Amino acid sequence: MTVRAAFGALRLGMAGLCVVALVARFIWGLGSATFTAGNFFAYLTVQSNMVFVVVSVLAGILALRGTDDPAWLDTMRATVLSLTMSSGAVFGFLVEQAGARGFRIDVPWSDQVLHFWLPSVALLDWIIAPGRGRALWRTVSIVLGFTVGWGVFTLIRGPIVGWYPYFFLDPAQVSGPAEFFLFGAFALALFGSISTALVAISRTQPLYPRWAERHVPRAELAVTRPRTARVRAALSRLAGRR
Repeated sequence: MTVRAAFGALRLGMAGLCVVALVARFIWGLGSATFTAGNFFAYLTVQSNMVFVVVSVLAGILALRGTDDPAWLDTMRATVLSLTMSSGAVFGFLVEQAGARGFRIDVPWSDQVLHFWLPSVALLDWIIAPGRGRALWRTVSIVLGFTVGWGVFTLIRGPIVGWYPYFFLDPAQVSGPAEFFLFGAFALALFGSISTALVAISRTQPLYPRWAERHVPRAELAVTRPRTARVRAALSRLAGRR
């Protein structure tokens, strides 16, 4: 199995684990008297992880076939990873704030997987795996646009159902407009910073090819190196012969 195929299998494994964690989180929530399916699917974490499953399956299949990721897939991966990583950071902040405010937030293993473990592994995949190209800078605007749209929908839905996914979106739990906009600006800055960093990383060569150029025999490297790099190497050899 090539390194590219191994990462393809990893992505399919992440998709499978994400499905298991989502189902487990839904079942765990059924034990709460205030749980509803509508509220569960209104979480940004749940929505972004559902898309994460689809994108990971696509990326895994392409990697197993040995082809490089197309530009549209790089942009999709960067967008979804931005949302899952940002949601994980916000969740960690909420857990910390809940303790400071005297509230208890239980964190089952499914939440740990969805908020922390899967985003961390997916980030390593983004940095290391061969075959990744460049994500478009419009990724940042897509992430921010989706986040703002989700926030507006949540603010409209909140008073209707009497529920908000995060305390800082609930007018009854913040001191006023100033605190609301402060938390909102912090969240947008976080989402924008993470998406910007991921796009910037995509402008660099994945770590595995860089490591392999020093440690892997040339015959094996030719299999794992991205197609564009192989083309450039071939052109350089032709130019040298001339």
